[in-house]
Amino acid sequence: MVTLRKDTTPTDCVLSLIPHQPPTNYTYEAVQFKRDIVAIWLLCHRRFVYNGGAPTRTIYAFYNTKTKRFHAPINSKTVGQPVSLTDTTPYTSMPLKLNPLEYALLHS
Repeated sequence: MVTLRKDTTPTDCVLSLIPHQPPTNYTYEAVQFKRDIVAIWLLCHRRFVYNGGAPTRTIYAFYNTKTKRFHAPINSKTVGQPVSLTDTTPYTSMPLKLNPLEYALLHS
């Protein structure tokens, strides 16, 4: 009997696909979200009183292991549209909507 293996990327390998380095005092964390979706979180390691000094988490992106595409988040529980990470920043995978002047200043 032959078992078919799905072509998926392990959760621990997803972080190596991000082209950005995390900002200072931040790290990325990959957590299984659904069977074929990995949630990538951005953790801030500054100490805050309101959470007892634990890292503060914000959703960075979602990665679909079947289609091998990154998706921008709508919120921490909703996967948005596919996005190219080259058009994003180390802080968020939400696409930047820049006017021509802003684009020229940021990409010069």
